[in-house]
Amino acid sequence: MVKDMDLTQPLPYIGISLIKIIWSVVAFIVGWIVAKIIVSVFRKGLDKTTLPEILKDFLSNAIYALLLVAVLLIAVSLLGVNVGSVVIGLSAVIGLVLGFGLQDTMTNLAAGFWIALMRPFDKEDVITTNGLTGKVSNIGVMSTELTTPDNKVIFISNKDIWGSPIINYTRQPIRRVDVNVGVAYGTKLDEAIQIAIDFMKNHPLVLNDPSPAVVITELADSSINLQLRAWVKTEDYWTVMNDLLKGIYEVYTEKGIEIPFPQLDVHLKQ
Repeated sequence: MVKDMDLTQPLPYIGISLIKIIWSVVAFIVGWIVAKIIVSVFRKGLDKTTLPEILKDFLSNAIYALLLVAVLLIAVSLLGVNVGSVVIGLSAVIGLVLGFGLQDTMTNLAAGFWIALMRPFDKEDVITTNGLTGKVSNIGVMSTELTTPDNKVIFISNKDIWGSPIINYTRQPIRRVDVNVGVAYGTKLDEAIQIAIDFMKNHPLVLNDPSPAVVITELADSSINLQLRAWVKTEDYWTVMNDLLKGIYEVYTEKGIEIPFPQLDVHLKQ
């Protein structure tokens, strides 16, 4: 029965021969493999350039998507379908999609392109956007992926990122560490400030240029508030922050400088 089957005869209901279906499937599989190879070679070429990782990823994903569309059209053409009519049909579908309010897809694509081109952040940068903070682990054509310090993964649509303020904590090579501390009224301020400056200068990760500084930020209800300002390499920020918070308390305690807690004096009149 199988030997007598004519592969060139159209199948019932669909009007397409089995041989055309076989060739179409084979073409799609081969095309998919070739697209993978082309994108891999393209990515290796990009890796030799000075383009940022975020732009390399975006371009690679965009080329891969275009190649898959081309492969799909070739596979459809092997079925004997007029590719021109398919393209027109796809255009109509896209028009309907946009008309039904799903234009966010195109907006996300455009936003992803501008993010990759303008580079407000790169891979591995730590950013805050839309009230969310994390390290950029990936940027896709539709969304950007952030990893939080406690290892949660956040996906944010590109249009939400592009339309919102972005704080990049790691773009610059150095950052300033600000540590607030209060001293009691009656403290010799010049002495307290000099002790804090000497303490920061002795820290091995604090930079000498710009030099450390201490400023008075407020005459509060229970204390005179000082702010220690130390410049460090960006990668050392949290280490120095922790060291200064712990160290200034220990140094002031050792030198007899009081760090007061909030208090309220109540006077009763009889």
